[in-house]
Amino acid sequence: MSMVTSPSLAHTRLEDAVALLTGTLFVALGLLLLKAAGLGTGGTAGIAFLISTSTGLAFGLVFFIVNVPFFVFAFLAFGRAYLLKSIVATALLSAESLLLPSMIAIGHVEPMLAAVLGGLLVGMGLLALIRHRTGLGGFGVMAVWCQERFGWRAGKVQMAADSLVATAAIFVLPPAQVAYSVVGAVALNLVLALYHKPGRYMGV
Repeated sequence: MSMVTSPSLAHTRLEDAVALLTGTLFVALGLLLLKAAGLGTGGTAGIAFLISTSTGLAFGLVFFIVNVPFFVFAFLAFGRAYLLKSIVATALLSAESLLLPSMIAIGHVEPMLAAVLGGLLVGMGLLALIRHRTGLGGFGVMAVWCQERFGWRAGKVQMAADSLVATAAIFVLPPAQVAYSVVGAVALNLVLALYHKPGRYMGV
């Protein structure tokens, strides 16, 4: 779906930069909460979490590698500007995921609170990125493309994909933690389903 935007509504480079930093920090903090409670999440972050937990490899490195195929799709679907911003956002999140644990020590967090609050933080971070025509690769790129191409709600598309990834954690995590992980995925995608609707936000 092509949308003509008034120049006065277009985001400046400074606004894009602040959105990338804010959005990725929200996502990184949400993931930190989920990890502190031993929970997984959806999307490529969830896939990277499962691989990292199973192999001991650094999450940030695995996350970036897993997203490479989706970067190719982002370039083909949305062009070079979207791709470059997505690479920058993913690199930022990878770096923040490596640095935050040394800056914030979470001694204890109830799994349900971690699931809901972590999911909401990740969702709000992704929403900030989407509204600045960028993302973190992964299913989010495909969900936004499906919304613009077919009119399918991005939140619902991503919720289905994320729930599958969170459920796949049954091979790595105990059943109770998997259930909480699914709650987190639902909280994340609830934000996108409620606040990312076609035509509601006109800035690019």
